[in-house]
Amino acid sequence: MPVQPNHTLVAAHDRRASATFLAEMLGLPAPVPFGPFLGVKVDNDVTLDFMDAGGEITPQHYAFLISEREFDEIFGRIRERGLSYWADPFRREPGKINTRDGGRGVYFEDPNGHLLEILTRPYGSGG
Repeated sequence: MPVQPNHTLVAAHDRRASATFLAEMLGLPAPVPFGPFLGVKVDNDVTLDFMDAGGEITPQHYAFLISEREFDEIFGRIRERGLSYWADPFRREPGKINTRDGGRGVYFEDPNGHLLEILTRPYGSGG
């Protein structure tokens, strides 16, 4: 069996709101409960399992490789909601997207401050 990611935990102040935000933004099915978690399943069968966390949350980075069509759809939702977005992970290029490796990419935050990224070409793939 090849080694592949299966799931990861995502700390949230409100797991339902956070999981729903991710599912809606990425155009994925509604979150599914599993014990104390709400799982958002992405297309390669990996789940992001949101859990309620008390206190301060350390922001993490979650990147999603998507198609050009999906980029247009998701970026449209980012703009419809009036969310801030950046071309870079350091948030030095606000209101811009990047075109690294001949694709497109953008960063935006979820309700907990986690930095979400959508990109159409893997970094280092050329182009």
